Amino acid sequence: MPQEQRPAVLLDLAIDRLARSTRGRTPTGVGHDDADADTGTVATDDAIGFDPRPLLGALDAAGARAVAIGQVAGIMHGSQELTGDLDLLWSGAAADIPAMVTAFTAAGAELFDENGDPMAIGPEALGAPKVLFRTASASGDCCTPALSWGGLDVSAFVERALRARAADGTGIWYLNRADLIAIREALDRPKDVRRAAELRALRP
Repeated sequence: MPQEQRPAVLLDLAIDRLARSTRGRTPTGVGHDDADADTGTVATDDAIGFDPRPLLGALDAAGARAVAIGQVAGIMHGSQELTGDLDLLWSGAAADIPAMVTAFTAAGAELFDENGDPMAIGPEALGAPKVLFRTASASGDCCTPALSWGGLDVSAFVERALRARAADGTGIWYLNRADLIAIREALDRPKDVRRAAELRALRP
């Protein structure tokens, strides 16, 4: 297997495991924004049917460099913990907005502000430091460097992100391991401490 395909295969396997583990689960009304700081979003309703690949494919097709962060990136590095949401980081630059609009539109996404109010897919929504999104198979946060990151220069994280390639040729940008660990340590929630330790223990 080509090295650039391995992270995408790890994501495929995790999505399959999640589908099996959530089969028959009764929704409780808890979304990813209300996830427990220890268990994470795998225990929320958003984990049911979770599959970030259609949105990631739409981003790639549009030429949008939106980088998977959070546990989707962790899985692509080999983490065994599952997740129920997709967090994205992109430049926030005006020149990159059209590609993001194209991708979210193609994916049939709905966007929301931090209060949960709907927003049109366009410069106003994407000009915010963070916007929430929902598609038929994935929900999460879409963030820019303008968000508070505990002093981290995440614009550099976008520039040095890694690119995996799925079997169908789709490219997936994801955070490199050192930068993902840095974000985990800055957040310092129980799940982040645990996952940062796991990432440190994995083989490069």
